[in-house]
Amino acid sequence: MSDSLDPTLVKLIVTVAGVLVIGFLFQFIQRYVARRVRDSEMRYRARRFVGSLGYVAYALVIVTVFGNELSGLTVALGVAGVGVAFALQEIIASIAGWAAVSFGHFYQTGDRVQLGGIMGDVIDVGILRTTIMECGEWVSADLYNGRVVRVANSFVFKEPVFNYSADFAFLWDEITVPVKYGGDYRLAREILYRVADEIVGEYTAKASAEWKRVVSRYLVQDESTAPIVTLVANDNWVEFTLRYVVDYKKRRGTKDRIFTRILEEFERTEGRVAIASMTVHIVETPVFDVRLGRRNSRS
Repeated sequence: MSDSLDPTLVKLIVTVAGVLVIGFLFQFIQRYVARRVRDSEMRYRARRFVGSLGYVAYALVIVTVFGNELSGLTVALGVAGVGVAFALQEIIASIAGWAAVSFGHFYQTGDRVQLGGIMGDVIDVGILRTTIMECGEWVSADLYNGRVVRVANSFVFKEPVFNYSADFAFLWDEITVPVKYGGDYRLAREILYRVADEIVGEYTAKASAEWKRVVSRYLVQDESTAPIVTLVANDNWVEFTLRYVVDYKKRRGTKDRIFTRILEEFERTEGRVAIASMTVHIVETPVFDVRLGRRNSRS
């Protein structure tokens, strides 16, 4: 009876021991990260990154220990891999999408995106799917509707990815205000500027600083983040357009505050400036000449 151990058994023992040591080590690292990192977003991303490194370490241990045995299966694994890759192409594309999202800065948790036709806030990025808290649909404006949607990561290669908050956490928004002819359009313009400065003036400096970073990073022309009022005269009224920057999560509330203040300021002008509406005047009713006749028919 030989005292030497079976080489395969030794390799199994080494593999199990290596996996256990790596498991304990990476659990300790994750707990350390959770205690030391205060920011919730950074803590989430660090834990996910450490977990991914753990899986890579497991694979390296197995390949290192059983490298010789695996080399003989190269051809068989290659042939089988073609079939598996074809059957699992969507899963493979999703994993590749996860890698692109993780290292290509497509989006991260907390960003508001439109992915695969779904618009909402990213609440989790998994290896296969991105989880989104949906906005819109039957709910007006950019508000949550309560649905949690999981979109395959492969969509980053199939459709454009719209990110509302990645490099520039503001949006340009506009409102139109129709004003009656005969009113003081200069006063109307002044009121719009004053209301815009009151409601969204706080965003101007912050948006300007962020926009400068965007201009320095990308080939994009410089743009003013200050409110702008433009005027167009049409057949029915004088139409003012107020353009301004706003936090991407506060579009609806900001628009409500702006319209409310505009109406209040117009009322204080005592008729010098008034909101216009469509009015139809019937000047004359045409005469209708209706003649009724009987047509005889022969049998």
